[in-house]
Amino acid sequence: QVQLVESGGGLAQAGGSLRLSCVFSGGTFSMYAMGWFRQAPGKEREFVSYINWSGESTNYADSVKDRFTISRDNAKNTVYLLMNRLKPEDTAVYYCATGLRGNTADWWGQGTQVTVSS
Repeated sequence: QVQLVESGGGLAQAGGSLRLSCVFSGGTFSMYAMGWFRQAPGKEREFVSYINWSGESTNYADSVKDRFTISRDNAKNTVYLLMNRLKPEDTAVYYCATGLRGNTADWWGQGTQVTVSS
């Protein structure tokens, strides 16, 4: 059973940075593409970023492109999301996911709260 555990959320000021981590267990991590999604209060969950199994292919939502960087360490079974130049509109619960199918996934983490103050 795949399990995902996020960490690294918290409070940041606008213009600041945070790095989220997601530890994978219950399978062979290097076989799975990984994604980050987020859900702000009163809004639908939205895609943030994707990374393929090797880390050679990535994709970003337009709203975070050039500010966020996704990466992975297959030796540590971990995927990261480095968030720079944070904006108040980045405030949301961030989820990592795998078993990706379009804008949904088979497995989700519990989420980590990111709050950006202006």
